[in-house]
Amino acid sequence: MTTTLSPSSGYALNSGSKIPVIGLGVFKASEAEASLAVQEVFKSGYRHVDTAVYYENQSAVAKAVLKAGVPRDQLFFTTKVHPTATSYEGAKEQVAKTLQEIGGLKYVDLMLIHAPYGGAEKRLGAWKALTEAVQEGKIRSIGVSNYGVDHLTDLEQYIKDTDAKLGKGKGGVLSVNQIELHPWLQRRDIIDWCKKRGVLVQAWAPLAQSSRWGDPLLKNIAKRTGKSEAQILLRWSLQKDFNPLPKSVTPARIQQNLDVFDFELTDKEMAELETDEYDVHGWE
Repeated sequence: MTTTLSPSSGYALNSGSKIPVIGLGVFKASEAEASLAVQEVFKSGYRHVDTAVYYENQSAVAKAVLKAGVPRDQLFFTTKVHPTATSYEGAKEQVAKTLQEIGGLKYVDLMLIHAPYGGAEKRLGAWKALTEAVQEGKIRSIGVSNYGVDHLTDLEQYIKDTDAKLGKGKGGVLSVNQIELHPWLQRRDIIDWCKKRGVLVQAWAPLAQSSRWGDPLLKNIAKRTGKSEAQILLRWSLQKDFNPLPKSVTPARIQQNLDVFDFELTDKEMAELETDEYDVHGWE
């Protein structure tokens, strides 16, 4: 927990790259909505946008990022392998198509396997393809999304075995696991696994998809701090050392979601937000 975070702060990834502490998620946004949202967030100070092939707005997001006029080395672009392409050949093809779609961005900052579909062999094949893309300079960092402890453990063993056989780094470097996270879905076993290995935990749906507005737990803290319920949830995520990816296409809310660096939740408030609920809003 720190009071020194700012919009320009970043987390160091296992790959050696640096990722901004907060990013924009664009799930379910149309191409037009995603494009406008990206332009707005970059005006507000964001430097990270998270998209996916599955979202069907990857190209529009990349074009909007390029229009932002921000130097490439200050931008962070994340995308994901489509769940149905989880295999060696599928991931390899996705990397090639993505590089065509993002054009002037030239490379992907972070590419994730979107979900642990297809069984272990296909998951590890997709990982191998992403590892090769890193070695070829097409991707800077790689990771996974929606992975549980068993999936992560299988991947870790593959990386260790490959490194032992071919040399350190040949099995790839796991930098990120992106999962649904908020006070009512804390997934402590996954977080513990990742933190022990320096794997950054990204939080999708950090606002619980707006389903908890008015919850007494949240409302009371918002009243005491003078901050919105969304800001409380984002600050909770940051103080947990997560990398939240709030989604919004509304300019006022986009700015509000970035105004979370001028206050800090107390230990008591953080404790109040500890729950044992299991409120899933998406992939399980």
